[in-house]
Amino acid sequence: MTKLTLMRPTARLFMSIHADPLPKLPVCDVLGKLSTALAKSTNAVLIAPPGAGKTTLVPLALVEAGWLQQDKKIIMLEPRRLAARAAAQRIAQLTGSKLGDLVGYRMRMDTKTSAATRIEIVTEGVFTRMILDDPELTGVGCIIFDEFHERSLDADFGLALALEAQSALREDLRVLVMSATLDGARVAELLGDDVPVIESRGRTFPVKKLYIPRRPNDRIEQAVAAAIKKALRDHDGSMLVFLPGRGEIERTRDLLHDVASDSILVAPLFGAMDLKDQAIAIETPPDGVRKIVLATAVAQTSITIEGVKIVVDSGLSREAVFEPRFQTTRLETVKVSQATAEQRAGRAGRTAPGVAIRLWHEGQTRALPPFDPPEIERTDLRRFLLDCAVWGAKDPTSLSLLDRPASSALQQAHESLVQLGALSEAGQLTPIGKLIARIPLPVPLAAMVAAAKSKADAEFRSAVALAIVDLAPTSRELNLEIILRDLQSGRFGKRGKALLQRANAIALRPKLETNETVKPSLGSVLLDAFPDRVAMRRGAQTGSFLMANGRGVRVEEEHLLANEKFLLVVDVIGSAAQGRVMLASTLSQYEIDASLANQYEKRLVLQSTDAGAITARRETRLGALKLSTVSEPVKPSEELEDALCALVIEKGFGILPMRNEHYAMLARLDWLHRNHSEPWVDTSEEVLIANVSKWLKPFLAGKTSLAELSADELRAAIKSLLPAELANDLDNAAPTAFKLPTGRMAQLQYKNDKANPILSVRVQELFGLSVHPSVNNGRIPLLIEMLSPAQRPIQMTLDLPGFWVGSWSEVRKEMRGRYPKHFWPEDPANAAATDRAKPRK
Repeated sequence: MTKLTLMRPTARLFMSIHADPLPKLPVCDVLGKLSTALAKSTNAVLIAPPGAGKTTLVPLALVEAGWLQQDKKIIMLEPRRLAARAAAQRIAQLTGSKLGDLVGYRMRMDTKTSAATRIEIVTEGVFTRMILDDPELTGVGCIIFDEFHERSLDADFGLALALEAQSALREDLRVLVMSATLDGARVAELLGDDVPVIESRGRTFPVKKLYIPRRPNDRIEQAVAAAIKKALRDHDGSMLVFLPGRGEIERTRDLLHDVASDSILVAPLFGAMDLKDQAIAIETPPDGVRKIVLATAVAQTSITIEGVKIVVDSGLSREAVFEPRFQTTRLETVKVSQATAEQRAGRAGRTAPGVAIRLWHEGQTRALPPFDPPEIERTDLRRFLLDCAVWGAKDPTSLSLLDRPASSALQQAHESLVQLGALSEAGQLTPIGKLIARIPLPVPLAAMVAAAKSKADAEFRSAVALAIVDLAPTSRELNLEIILRDLQSGRFGKRGKALLQRANAIALRPKLETNETVKPSLGSVLLDAFPDRVAMRRGAQTGSFLMANGRGVRVEEEHLLANEKFLLVVDVIGSAAQGRVMLASTLSQYEIDASLANQYEKRLVLQSTDAGAITARRETRLGALKLSTVSEPVKPSEELEDALCALVIEKGFGILPMRNEHYAMLARLDWLHRNHSEPWVDTSEEVLIANVSKWLKPFLAGKTSLAELSADELRAAIKSLLPAELANDLDNAAPTAFKLPTGRMAQLQYKNDKANPILSVRVQELFGLSVHPSVNNGRIPLLIEMLSPAQRPIQMTLDLPGFWVGSWSEVRKEMRGRYPKHFWPEDPANAAATDRAKPRK
């Protein structure tokens, strides 16, 4: 241990700093270089591996830098509340100061700062609110983005805002981006020209990697528990175990009941835990006690768990995946990236040589994605887009972002905010949008609070929102009504009391004057936030529901909610086809009607019977849900015309009273379009069905069924697709028949794969023709298929005169042998045509 020399000691400010030396960690070697770099350049990048000491020592070094004014403080961002609190406590401990004095922290529902605070650790989301409220960042001299490699949306957005504030308002503001695994040059380029990139070595001890592949039929907790027990026998030291989520952690703990003892402590660690329980997992265990920490991804970075020499990695993580189609975020269990796997393994070598046990085949590591995708590519962008509007950035892609959000995701977020009334179509922030932006909740819940009509209403809505955000994730209860009832009755103790106090503070945001005490129902309140999450039971299928947004969900059959007709689904996990409801509330038809009647779609639905009759029913729908159906008589109306057109789209041409002449006309039009393109339009069945209202609807006036269309009306409807001059020229450009020398009109065939119309005729009827027949004013020769007297193909030709003087002699010889009673002239071009065995005399 060696003392870290502070660059500009200030006795009054640091009189409470502990006299003991600060730890000598690898980052100490670059602290002077880093401070000098920030003296010359307002921005810098620090790459420091896990264990280098950057989180605790960098802010301590920079707070005494000559370029930082004494009335300015350092803000350091952390991706998680657990990491922020742990970092603040560690820095305070190192300096011997009280938490909240020199060093403090700020996060949702928890703040410890004072007027003396010079180093403030904040969560990334809190920083976004800080800079939106005060773009000049009054009193802030340096912003440190720690663990930037995690690439959260809040970090990306916060950095973009900080750079804009620096450029336009605060040229003296310093910005430092710190990361363990990151493309430093790419970040430096984002920060500006010639931005220094400083690299520190890490403090890692050798970590031996062992592979124990999980058997296909083993549940993850079974494989993890077995690996833990084996590691306890084979290796020394405490253990850090990575699992996807809380459920797997609790099931693994149950499987370790025979292991836990006075000398072995099993401690869960996940985000939604009480601070006291988190401290048990993080703190150094008593002498002689081995600790097994069962953790989610919260333990990957920023915090050091003392005594850990063993890491057991399930290779899985639970990530939030946003589904734009349903406007819902679901949790999905995915394989970790190579970078994450390495970071997890490195936790075993923080303080001594260790071992990392991976529950997969060694060869599978190369198949893992190299890095985790940035959150901006896979998350709900509504809050981001709303905050951009607050900042004044109509085009989010104009911000200095390391990665750009997809235009389709931005468009969907824009449409949702317009529907909530937060943005105008042009992207301008509306008055209600300004209110939603000020409420520190997810956008739908903020909109729910903003819709309050009275103070009591706002308090109730805020309590509902916080119950969803803070209580439900740690509760096994599916019914939100029960969680709220327990909250109001005090069953959540101090935690619940603090939540209600915060709810009251949030309720002040709408600034409502009325003191009306009437509270709306829970269902009606939730409909203001999630109108697309109304779910209706599928007939008599217990526990099976369809949501208004089209997503299928299920409730365990034994749960009371499984038999409800309507639910409001707040949270769901699993596939889009059949998700599992994690949080819901009951709904009544009255609540749905009162809140969403203006969104109902009432449509006339027609159905054709086998006998060709049409029946009609009136459906009331909410999105994908069919709320009611009432039969009604079929009467002529424009609505009926639209419904008949929709029936054609559903059933296809087969439902129209089509005759051969109509199919022949379509074949001719299709042939003209394929072979001559413009000006002949596409009249394929697909195009006609897609545009059925354009050509068919005008001919349905006064009719109650498609069967009432006459052949002439249907012919005229098809021809209406053509300009008048083309409709008049159709029979000339593509005639239906060709007049033979015998006087008979022979039908022509128009086929998609043939460039020439086909004339299929017995050869005797062609006698006397010395010029090859054609259509389209002589431009297109017919493809003649000559038939024998028995109607069998003899030969095909596009040059009849050439055939007469060429191969006719061979054909004549063969035909005379087969059909001696028929006339086979030597000079057919000058012979009389006949449709009989012999020409008439």
